[in-house]
Amino acid sequence: MGFLDEIVGSFSTGADGNPTVAMMDAAFAHEAMGWRYVNCEVPPAELSAAVAGAVAMNWRGFNCSIPHKQTVTAHLDSLAPSAEICQAVNCIVRTDDGRLIGYNTDGRGFLDSLLELTPVDGLRVTLIGSGGAAHAIAAELALAGASTVAVASRNHTTAGGLARLINDVRADCGTVVDWSPDSGSLVLPPGTDVVVQATPVGMFPDVDDVVPVDWTSIGADTIAADVVVNPPRTRFLTEAARAGATTLDGTGMLVNQAAENIRLWAGRTVETSVMRRVLEATFTDPN
Repeated sequence: MGFLDEIVGSFSTGADGNPTVAMMDAAFAHEAMGWRYVNCEVPPAELSAAVAGAVAMNWRGFNCSIPHKQTVTAHLDSLAPSAEICQAVNCIVRTDDGRLIGYNTDGRGFLDSLLELTPVDGLRVTLIGSGGAAHAIAAELALAGASTVAVASRNHTTAGGLARLINDVRADCGTVVDWSPDSGSLVLPPGTDVVVQATPVGMFPDVDDVVPVDWTSIGADTIAADVVVNPPRTRFLTEAARAGATTLDGTGMLVNQAAENIRLWAGRTVETSVMRRVLEATFTDPN
């Protein structure tokens, strides 16, 4: 009988609001795996040391969340195709020979969640944000056949870069929404089928924050999705529902990408319903 668990975990800033550990440990227990997941508060200046520490302690891999999804690439040996496309990483796998390979499972997790509501082929999408999550989602939407992905970001430089990345995946798919810092609320492009809030705005503990959107530009046929999972019912989703939109919270995205992370680390497919139940219970009773 051995007493040495396999260790994985997460590096982020604002780690106390990350519920991934609850569903990961539930999945490991359900599958009778001798694995543990450790949630770590890692400020940007300490990312290099944290990666070195994970290697020294023989971790099997780790997740990276805000704000490390793009900067962590400098500490890796190579990127898988999904991460290469979007230049953002949320899952790192340590190979048997000690190499660190970066993957991106965020986009696939979101896509699987969205497909439960609608086919993606031909959709007109407005994507709010131009960071790591936005890059991952944009790449998957373009690969899945979205007609247009319009990027709305206060940072026009990163928005333009993301639009070009989208067009590299699918020609003439990516555009930039004209939304400057002094232009007020975001007006969605006419005909938007899906609007995705892909920034950390509204995340615990700042649950009253919301991206300034002109809610009259959201139609009754619009799907409004948020990548924030804590809380699952963000102010963005509440306002979108009030405007008549169908809403999609970040729970499905988180569960789907977590299952893919375990598959990459352990080579095993786990039961996602177990993770979903634990995650929903965690939000219902945060204590």
